[in-house]
Amino acid sequence: MEEMKIPKHIAFIMDGNGRWANKKHLPRSAGHREGVTSMRRVVEACHKKGVQVVSFYAFSTENWSRPQEEIDTLFGMLEKFAKSEIPKYAKRNFIIKCMGDLSALPQSVREALEENMKLCEGNSGMIVNLGINYGGRDEIVYAVKKLVDKGLEITKENISDNLYTNEIPDPDLMVRSSGEVRLSNFMLWQLSYAELMFVDTLWPDFDEKIIDDIIVEYNKRDRRFGRI
Repeated sequence: MEEMKIPKHIAFIMDGNGRWANKKHLPRSAGHREGVTSMRRVVEACHKKGVQVVSFYAFSTENWSRPQEEIDTLFGMLEKFAKSEIPKYAKRNFIIKCMGDLSALPQSVREALEENMKLCEGNSGMIVNLGINYGGRDEIVYAVKKLVDKGLEITKENISDNLYTNEIPDPDLMVRSSGEVRLSNFMLWQLSYAELMFVDTLWPDFDEKIIDDIIVEYNKRDRRFGRI
């Protein structure tokens, strides 16, 4: 039996927290809390399978248009994640990275992320990459501005080298939950040749079985990268 190919990098658009909460007649905050639990399950499942990098769309540049109460809830959860979860990952040799403009975050959230990510310095294990105040178009503009400031030629290679993700491989696979079929400004440059999967399951219901199914489906794909 042919051995399963494991994608090195899986990127997740975590969608459906609010709908999950509505179906259960719970506040949206309950959906977001369950979404964090689901993210933890997905990290563990991917680590068990041998995935080297997982990326999560945690807070987009467009999410600022949500009600302030919901934004405050999300940032509170993010700060708690930074203080309680990142140290646990650091002890397990994981690396936590962030892509996005952290300067716009509340000071306490930004400092919690920056301080706890330092605990991962020198680690060499699985990378957990969080998109926070992240937008794909903004990232490309950010990279081009860096090239201009450095006086470098604008080439595909130089743009890639100046993205937030310059130290990690592009995703082999992008998975979006909840049945929505769009990229929503997520990793536009990096997903050029990724396999795309749109799963009907709401994000809070993601578990190891769904990750198994995703990898089985990935192995059915023929990644030609433009070849015949």
